[in-house]
Amino acid sequence: MPDADVPGQGPGGGVVEEPSRSILRSETWIVLALSLGASGLSALISFIGSVTKPGGLKDQAATLNGSHAPGRPWLDLAWQLFGIASALVPVALVAHLLLRERAGGLRAVGFDRRRPVFDLSRGLALSAVIGGSGLLLYLGARAAGFNLTVVPEALPHVWWKIPVLIASAVQNAVLEEVIVVGYLLRRLGQLGWSPLAALAASSVLRGSYHLYQGIGGFVGNMVMGVLFVLLYRRWGRVGPLVAAHALIDIVAFVGYALLAGKVGWLPTP
Repeated sequence: MPDADVPGQGPGGGVVEEPSRSILRSETWIVLALSLGASGLSALISFIGSVTKPGGLKDQAATLNGSHAPGRPWLDLAWQLFGIASALVPVALVAHLLLRERAGGLRAVGFDRRRPVFDLSRGLALSAVIGGSGLLLYLGARAAGFNLTVVPEALPHVWWKIPVLIASAVQNAVLEEVIVVGYLLRRLGQLGWSPLAALAASSVLRGSYHLYQGIGGFVGNMVMGVLFVLLYRRWGRVGPLVAAHALIDIVAFVGYALLAGKVGWLPTP
């Protein structure tokens, strides 16, 4: 009888084989259908609804972090935490799939604690560049009528508001960079896609699930996606990308909470 302790063998005596391309293709579709692929389709439907609605895009609003139980702060907090935790389930699935193929889990895409200084320093520099240019692009696109008014947060003034906004920003960063950059590029490479085709797929996907914001949100995030793919290929890690994305969203969410209605250049509904 085969020894259950021998690598590659189990109780049934079978040898663990590398997953076939058909299995990898199916897994990729499932991961995307459970996460950002579904978000892309949802954003497209939302965008169609916005452009067919009377009035210009800039007169409509897209709220990113809103209340789920107005007037009931503890229930609202429970819903907020549930939403953040459940959104990270696809990342856990990706970690499981990468462990199963003996790639080392999320370490295979550079999301670990091996190089914290590198990740944070590169992320901070990248966030400074993208954050400023992204704000200018948003303001320009909205002024031109190509974008909705983005409302980063519309939470009640309660004690957990800022912590939840920070947690939401980190969740967005982990979900998007692990799946759209690290996992997707790895899988597309295993499926035989060329580097250029994989870059295009990753960046278009990133733009697609921001389409609910308007054309500006789609184009801006697609350009960001191209840059992130190129940097990932250079660094071999999504860690800096997660750090940069989290910092950008934290500044956007918390900054809006502190400045909305107090400065004239920040659009509000």
